[in-house]
Amino acid sequence: MMPSPKATVDVVVLTMNDRPDAFPRAMDSLLDQQDVDLRVVIVGNGVEPDHVPLGVRAVTLPVNVGIPQGRNTGADALAGQDAGEFVFFFDNDAVLPERDTLARLVAEARRRPEAAYIQPRIADPDTGVTLRRWVPRLRAGDAGRPGTITVMAEGVVLVRRADYERAGGWPGHFFLFHEGIDLSWRLWDLGRTGWYAPGIVIHHPATDPARHAGFYRLVARNRVWLAYRRLPAPLIPFYLVAWALLSVVRIRSRANLSVWFAGLWEGLKGGHGQRRPMSWSTVARLTRAGRPPIV
Repeated sequence: MMPSPKATVDVVVLTMNDRPDAFPRAMDSLLDQQDVDLRVVIVGNGVEPDHVPLGVRAVTLPVNVGIPQGRNTGADALAGQDAGEFVFFFDNDAVLPERDTLARLVAEARRRPEAAYIQPRIADPDTGVTLRRWVPRLRAGDAGRPGTITVMAEGVVLVRRADYERAGGWPGHFFLFHEGIDLSWRLWDLGRTGWYAPGIVIHHPATDPARHAGFYRLVARNRVWLAYRRLPAPLIPFYLVAWALLSVVRIRSRANLSVWFAGLWEGLKGGHGQRRPMSWSTVARLTRAGRPPIV
């Protein structure tokens, strides 16, 4: 049997020049990958990248446009006739622990042609712990169980270029948070799926997303935008009520809850962009896959 040809993988890395130690380690692990052809771009989000290895493209954005739009910019910079079969979105504080990590992700994708994206298991390099938010399904207690998934942990994920472009890329105006759900639902609505491959591990420090300024406002606003953009109209109130109740239970601080409700109100006022709701058949497929799109 002839071996499969090496895949060309377009890799998008964002930087704000705020990780002087982690960023070079991430790039070293990336450029050390074997059995794949890499085309790599570093997008400086409001900065000129301060670390650009030889052979790597760089794009400088004059202002910080947010993570999803920065990723779109990087993917677009590598688009065209020479574009890779896959796009790999790679956080600049992550590390590929083995030299064949990307090749194994590609092999998994080729074994599962129905999957538009392959999600590796993300683990803290010091503790080996995989946070619940990194496991892209509702029942996240067993991080080692593979299977079909309906969302993604977007910081390190392999996506087929053709599917990414058909879906229209990331929702750039989200700035931060929930953009992976938006893209996943759009891919599912195109008849595709996602696959979680926990046997392939990528290291990433276990940080708290609430450290970001505007966390509570953005997560609330973007939940509303996500519902308006992707859900059939009858499901929107169920989705928003479910998340409002969960948030009231989870957010202990009154001050943070007040900011969350301000973000919710901001989302309700509009700004979600193009509305392209999923079909009812997609709702049924997501439900059969274990995650009805109201949770």
